[in-house]
Amino acid sequence: MAIQIYNSLSGKKEEFIPQNGNEVKMYTCGITVYDRSHIGHARSLYVFDIIRRYLKFRGFNVHFVRNITDIDDKIINRAIETKRDAHDVSEEQIRFYYDDLKALGVAPGDVEPKATDNIPEMITHIQGLIDKGSAYAIPGGDVYFNVRAFKDYGKLSGQSIDKMLEGVRIEKDSKKKDPLDFVLWKSSKPGEPSWDSPWGKGRPGWHIECSCMSMKHLHTQTLDIHAGGRDLIFPHHENEIAQSEALTAVPFAKYWIHHGLLTVNGQKMSKSLGNFMTIQDALAKYTVDEIKMFFLFSHYTSNIDFSEDKILEARKALGKFDVLFYRASGLLKGKNIEPVQAGFVSKYKHEFIEAMDDDFNTPKALAALFNLINDTNIYIDQNSDDPNYLGVIYHAVDILENLARNIFGLFLQEKTQELTSELKDLLEERIKARELKNFKRSDELRTILKEKGVAVEDGKNGQSWRWI
Repeated sequence: MAIQIYNSLSGKKEEFIPQNGNEVKMYTCGITVYDRSHIGHARSLYVFDIIRRYLKFRGFNVHFVRNITDIDDKIINRAIETKRDAHDVSEEQIRFYYDDLKALGVAPGDVEPKATDNIPEMITHIQGLIDKGSAYAIPGGDVYFNVRAFKDYGKLSGQSIDKMLEGVRIEKDSKKKDPLDFVLWKSSKPGEPSWDSPWGKGRPGWHIECSCMSMKHLHTQTLDIHAGGRDLIFPHHENEIAQSEALTAVPFAKYWIHHGLLTVNGQKMSKSLGNFMTIQDALAKYTVDEIKMFFLFSHYTSNIDFSEDKILEARKALGKFDVLFYRASGLLKGKNIEPVQAGFVSKYKHEFIEAMDDDFNTPKALAALFNLINDTNIYIDQNSDDPNYLGVIYHAVDILENLARNIFGLFLQEKTQELTSELKDLLEERIKARELKNFKRSDELRTILKEKGVAVEDGKNGQSWRWI
């Protein structure tokens, strides 16, 4: 089976064939560090973590770079607002960013370059564009890319130059040759961070950093995969293509992958609406696995809406894993068991891989895991006389947990949580209450356990529990 990826550049699914054997050079746009990362950033970080994990699972050697924008108008404005140095603002937010990555169980990139550490390369790139006639400096020290000089401008977003002009705000007193031209180098204002350049003191524009840092740190002029949010297609990614290909004369990226956007309770996230949720806020209220499961419900290209009801659905879905893990643990604990393959397990593993090969279709892959859970529960209930009974259960749970953990990054933290002696005593007391048919006390204990984060369920094989 071959992996198929929806390529935003071609507008269709294509077979994934890296340029150099099994080597995959992948770049994704990172965050601008002026404020805490929000739940939309969490989706982006998680989606591309899954894609990286899956490509590695399928045997590819993935080199993954994600940038950090640590100089920008937003950072400078935040520094002015808080009466702090811009560097201090960005460094603080970078520390918070890495805290968020750790809390999410998302690995950092192999390299996560900061814009301010790569300015010499950006200056060299810009000068190369000027030398080729693709960019021009204006009095005062600003440098702009000449959009009209790049004949393929608009090929990613599918827009014509005329259509783009309709949505462009004409800047008063602008010295640009064309309203569509975009800045490569910005002259600095008094008090702003600045670097020396052939055009005077200033700093790089936003777009140029991704072109330079991706090519530098992936050691190639053509990336295998360039990824980001759909909101970045125009103008950011369109501009990246233009400023890269105008200099190198080769395709900047072979596959462009874009994830859908996130709203909260049907509205765009905004501090003014009171629905702005940082990753820190979300993890204080929900578990990391609940957040991840919510993301897994939707294909990465889909727009999604974050709500309490959707999180509750995710919590219930996770409960299905927990119940099976608990049941299997009771049967397998303390026993030396060899795994035994079973047809239904192989079937659902194949369906999982087939779904992920089809443009990383997590809802279908998740369905395969839930079918595996269901059939494993049925097997436990109906096949206790099978001589391979425990071996099949061991194999089924091992496959389920490995796929969920290694591909979806689930159960990286919470599965290490152990029951306290108090919780164990309450569960044991509830079992005895039910044996004595003291259902009133049984219900009281269920409520007490729920308040302490443990849900109990009663089935054919007795009581089971899960974290909530």
